[in-house]
Amino acid sequence: LHTDQDKGDGNLKYILTGDGAGNLFVIDENTGDIHAAKKLDREEKSLYILRAKAIDRKTGRQVEPESEFIIKIHDINDNEPKFTKDLYTATVPEMSGV
Repeated sequence: LHTDQDKGDGNLKYILTGDGAGNLFVIDENTGDIHAAKKLDREEKSLYILRAKAIDRKTGRQVEPESEFIIKIHDINDNEPKFTKDLYTATVPEMSGV
């Protein structure tokens, strides 16, 4: 997150709110850089909605409208197969379809 109002003099503070703000997602209040602080798992939660804003440190006023971020988590196959027996038997008839 960055605003054209930011002159790099430290007069602005960036604030992040919403799902997971402060624990899963963190913002550098001086630069506006947003990072995921932990590994995200789609099986726990697949969608996060965050809002970020830049405020003037002296007045506490927003310098431009709040931004909304929708973060969608895609799944990877991170669950290895578990086999309960040592040996499995199966048959496939000849000329079977794929």
